[in-house]
Amino acid sequence: MNPTRFLSALLLCLALPAWAEQPVYYTPTLPPVAVPSPAGVNPFLQYAPPPTFGVNPLLFLVPAAPQPAAPAKPYTMRRAVTQQEKIQLMQMALPMMTSIFRMGMADSMNYFARKYKAKPGLTFQDVKDSLFLRANQRNVKFVGENMMWKDFHAVLNDKEAPRIEVFSFCDIAVAKELLKLSPEFVVFLPCRVVVMEDGNKDIWVLMLDWSLDWVKGFENQLGISPELLKGAIDLNERMDDMLRAAANGEL
Repeated sequence: MNPTRFLSALLLCLALPAWAEQPVYYTPTLPPVAVPSPAGVNPFLQYAPPPTFGVNPLLFLVPAAPQPAAPAKPYTMRRAVTQQEKIQLMQMALPMMTSIFRMGMADSMNYFARKYKAKPGLTFQDVKDSLFLRANQRNVKFVGENMMWKDFHAVLNDKEAPRIEVFSFCDIAVAKELLKLSPEFVVFLPCRVVVMEDGNKDIWVLMLDWSLDWVKGFENQLGISPELLKGAIDLNERMDDMLRAAANGEL
């Protein structure tokens, strides 16, 4: 069973404004086999294998909905979805996540995060330097930062909090195409990369995992143009390259 496929289906459902009466069926597939890292490659630069679940259902029932017509103009907002509609949708999805997949909030968030552990011996500053150097090399613009760990120390008086720094990056061409299709997407912009020290004093580099593989085969139904698809895939690859370079300390 592949929780990533389930989350993909959930995200697709979130994009649909109304439920139809006729159901369609989603059949999960087995998780991919992990491939060992080649010699000389940081062994931490790979995803952890999906957990083993005790339940093995044959089918998931995912309600379908009619595809809404595209707005007449770019940057056109859709109607505001009511909180009650959002509650109903999440209440439908949560039993599958908590009972079938046995996932708590922390497990769920782990599947939305793309993260790489820095090589042993690298300092926090080493990781940052490599991240920014690769961002410049790949033409990804740095647009802001949030040193939240300093507020943990100064405002909350939590001197034990680990170092956490959040950096914002942007590709304006991809951002423009995204917002033309869905101005609501602005809540996810700009792209964020986090350099974080965990409870074990290990350093990690993280970002939201928005791989286009999640929606492969549904591009037309989602209204994603070929230009937007190409730009988003390219930006995702560049962002991933930045994370890998940071985790490896490449200068």
